[in-house]
Amino acid sequence: MINVGLVGGTGYTGVELLRILVQHPEVNLKVVTSRGEEGKPVADMYPNLRPYTDICFSVPQLETLSECDLVFFATPHGVAMEMTPDLVANGVRIIDLGADFRIYDTDEYSKWYGIEHTCKDIMAETIYGLPEVNREQIKDARVVGNPGCYPTAVQLGYLPLIKSGVVDTQNLIADCKSGVSGAGRQAKVGTLLCEASESFSAYGASGHRHLPEIKQGLAFANQNKDVGLTFVPHLTPMIRGIHATLYAKLTDTNVDLQKLYEEFYQDEHFVDVMPFGSHPATRNVKGSNFNQISLHRPQDGDTIVVLSVIDNLVKGAAGQAVQNMNIMFGFPEHTGMTQPAMLP
Repeated sequence: MINVGLVGGTGYTGVELLRILVQHPEVNLKVVTSRGEEGKPVADMYPNLRPYTDICFSVPQLETLSECDLVFFATPHGVAMEMTPDLVANGVRIIDLGADFRIYDTDEYSKWYGIEHTCKDIMAETIYGLPEVNREQIKDARVVGNPGCYPTAVQLGYLPLIKSGVVDTQNLIADCKSGVSGAGRQAKVGTLLCEASESFSAYGASGHRHLPEIKQGLAFANQNKDVGLTFVPHLTPMIRGIHATLYAKLTDTNVDLQKLYEEFYQDEHFVDVMPFGSHPATRNVKGSNFNQISLHRPQDGDTIVVLSVIDNLVKGAAGQAVQNMNIMFGFPEHTGMTQPAMLP
């Protein structure tokens, strides 16, 4: 059993992480921090956790967090950078669910997030936490940058095509939709019920922070050659879930696409390749760590359409973080995440 700390336990990602951790048989939840809720029982804020924990929020302190084997950061960008160097020096392993350790090019990070990256030495040893790509490196990592939600759905959808070299990598289109929880728990006019309900809109069409992260992963799959990607996210009037509709032009129209995907993901517990022509829905993966993928080839032409769905709070955040923790400490990857998705 390992001692685990969580910095930033009041957001949607934080409570989703807590929901998984309090049921994890190998985890002792030692500390959950929040400066604004110091001393308040976690279960007072999240009554769904009442039967599972009596821990109280506390102010993040290096001494207390250093008693943990692993610390999760479920915080806005810029926060994890402040404490990670000292925690790593004290032998604590880190999984950051924010953006601080996702983009290897720190200048690119600064460009998109508007702050200087202060942990360039730590960044040099950080592993990007997409298990389906970096599983072996994650095992020994001291710092893992947990992928974003859109980047997870898009990369898992495109990877088999790009790695096999059967599509034009300069003309990729990712048309993605997310539930409102992806915007976080902080009150914002755009995510109020009267603003988001019964409406559908794109945002960040001219450039979104997740674009460099997605392109970084796809370039790695493309033998470190840049890809051409148009990425447009949309806000949908639902609480959770991501649906990524991905387009590419085939350069080899004779490839058995279904076989390609099934063989690529045959050993991946959390990737479910559905029958050809299926239509996965976000409700299929609600509350689970699964990614469902299906393939379409309209009119048997040279366009491949990949449908990739995840729960943005689980495989897109907290569940993937726990999957990474399991890999880092030698637990079976599905430990703590054996429940099927919630229906309806």
